[in-house]
Amino acid sequence: MTLAVYVTFIGLTVVVLFIVVGLLARRYQRYRDSQMIICPDTGESAMVEVDAMHAALTSFTGTPDIRLRHCWRWPLHEGCGQECLTQLEVAPQECLVTGVLRRWYKARNCVYCGRQFGEVHFTDHKPALRNHDGQLFEWHELSAGEIQLALNTYSPVCWNCCIAQSFRRDHPELVVDRLWQQGIPRGHA
Repeated sequence: MTLAVYVTFIGLTVVVLFIVVGLLARRYQRYRDSQMIICPDTGESAMVEVDAMHAALTSFTGTPDIRLRHCWRWPLHEGCGQECLTQLEVAPQECLVTGVLRRWYKARNCVYCGRQFGEVHFTDHKPALRNHDGQLFEWHELSAGEIQLALNTYSPVCWNCCIAQSFRRDHPELVVDRLWQQGIPRGHA
């Protein structure tokens, strides 16, 4: 009889732990990425990182206690009132960098092939950027402070063109340009 009680107790404990860990992970994931806000002090866009673990743990007691882990204005203005946090409490999904990037790409076309991006997924086949010098960048290569500059000045590149152009850059000896497919007669290149 006692063995059945122990097994039942252990089984219920495992189920409860599984549920709690799943909820904690989901709440942690909500705040883990860098987020873009409008700084109340300067009126400019700024990148901030929330203490995601603290927000996830405190969300079990009701409203999460959101606090910053990093801001682009620190350490110079670390003692600010952090009024920007109200933006994160009102619309956290709108402030996530991935959300900002999805909206930015959705209305644009690839600078190489001209295809419209539509819905962008950042788990695979991630789009890239091209600066004015023609260099290609993936998002993970940019620091949080460079993202706003990239959104304002760089051109969007789809994943397929990023792969093709990277290959062209890294292995030019293996690339054959077929100008006749572009309407240029043979011998006139």
